[in-house]
Amino acid sequence: MIWWRAAAALVVSVALQVGTNYANDYSDGVRGTDDVRVGPVRLVASGVRRPEAVKRAAFAAFAVAAACGLALAAAAGWWLLLVGAASVAAGWFYTGGPRPYGYAGFGELFVFVFFGLVATVGTAYVQLGHCTALAGLTAVPLGLLAVALLLVNNLRDIPTDAVAGKRTLAVRVGAPTTRRLYTACLVLPFAFAAGASAIRLGCLLALAAVPIGLAPVRRVRAGAVGRDLIPVLGETGRTQLAFGLMLAVGIWI
Repeated sequence: MIWWRAAAALVVSVALQVGTNYANDYSDGVRGTDDVRVGPVRLVASGVRRPEAVKRAAFAAFAVAAACGLALAAAAGWWLLLVGAASVAAGWFYTGGPRPYGYAGFGELFVFVFFGLVATVGTAYVQLGHCTALAGLTAVPLGLLAVALLLVNNLRDIPTDAVAGKRTLAVRVGAPTTRRLYTACLVLPFAFAAGASAIRLGCLLALAAVPIGLAPVRRVRAGAVGRDLIPVLGETGRTQLAFGLMLAVGIWI
């Protein structure tokens, strides 16, 4: 492993996530989408921070991602600059710009692509100099878990998003279907981990995260709504973290 490349890829992914969160906070805040909100407090909508400050924070995070991405592109291939530019654009235009794709129901698709496929395969590429079947196979469950986080967030916000004109996938398909999609995004990753064990036996270690994922699935399937879904966000995030760590360790050993 080339440690500095691994560290740089980690910084890129975290900075893109932070930048996207700030951009989402800013854009939803200035549009008035978050004026009535059930979930955690938003900086702009609550008045805790001025919109310009949150916008600057988003750009600063994107700049950090770009700087580390530039170093990786210089070492692994300049074409990665195109991937980086697309990632920043996806982060900003999720809820920003005149036609945000998150308001049209495409948020889950972009999350799967950028926080699953691009992040996983891209990290493997800067290490190995080529793409592998194992990287592609493990990118799918990681993308599904990222989608699950967005699904439960949007499930909670269906009533307010519908009023605000934010036509997320959850608003479009309704709560019952969203609950089924969430369950699939929590269950399928473990099937993919089992399948990946045919290439690298250690992938089975990811199954250790199954007990962590049971609680959020039960809550969602039981019909939790509104504030009762806020703990599910944390539980889903912990499932994603545990799955990713165990999968990485399994591949490494």
